[in-house]
Amino acid sequence: MKFFVTAVVSVVLLAVSPVAAKQLGSFKDWSANAEGKGKSLTCWIYSEPVKDEGKYTKRGQIYSLVTHLPGEKVTNQVQFTAGYTFKKGSAVQVVIGKRKFELFTSGDSAWARNKKDDANIVRAMRSGAKMIVTGVSSRGTKTKDTYSLSGISAAHKAIGKACKVK
Repeated sequence: MKFFVTAVVSVVLLAVSPVAAKQLGSFKDWSANAEGKGKSLTCWIYSEPVKDEGKYTKRGQIYSLVTHLPGEKVTNQVQFTAGYTFKKGSAVQVVIGKRKFELFTSGDSAWARNKKDDANIVRAMRSGAKMIVTGVSSRGTKTKDTYSLSGISAAHKAIGKACKVK
């Protein structure tokens, strides 16, 4: 549960207070930010897909996010926000090169099941060229989002430095 709560906190920080966030830089297709001090320090990188596919008429904001919350001892927390509510009990598939990962869903977001999976996904992201994320909406609409991973290593390094995370 704590894992889920920290993910929600990350998204809330991103959504409600971008003015207070310090932009650490834009690195090709990824951006890096930090906010807060001490135990409330949060650092994150994010990107939007370069291509989104699916037979939908309306879709909200779509993005991928990797967050460090050093005060909570959380690093490399991976999250995908789909811009729609996922089908209850469905899983999201993430493909990076030959690596495949399955994430659990809640509401409009998907997360890795544990810290080890987070670390493996981030490792694959840093060494990959593109990432494909597929999911199913509550209405049964299948989507496929393609992300460029160009710049993710530099962006990830920037938040590691800002949050003092290796």
